[in-house]
Amino acid sequence: QVQLVESGGGLVQPGGSLRLSCAASGSIFSINVMGWYRQAPGKQRELVAYITSDGSTDYVDFVKGRFTISRDNAKNTVYLQMNSLKPEDTAVYYCNAGVTPYSDYREYDYWGQGTQVTVSS
Repeated sequence: QVQLVESGGGLVQPGGSLRLSCAASGSIFSINVMGWYRQAPGKQRELVAYITSDGSTDYVDFVKGRFTISRDNAKNTVYLQMNSLKPEDTAVYYCNAGVTPYSDYREYDYWGQGTQVTVSS
């Protein structure tokens, strides 16, 4: 059984910063790509950023220069540093990872439960 658990969400004023964390636990053989998605009320879930196992990253245009994704492979953890937050960044943020468990050595897509980020004055 593999689980992804997010933390770090909350309420922040416009222009402020938050750091999200997502830790994968369980019987993990390897983790491929890890990413962050978000879903605002009434909207579809959208990709924010992703990072490969060797550290290559990519971001959607609306967060470039403001958000930074990183990972600690020893801790099976991915981070999202969010700076210069805007009200339109308000959403539930979800962690996603391609995980190969020891059970059958095939890669599966796992999701965290989500963490709320609210940007408001």
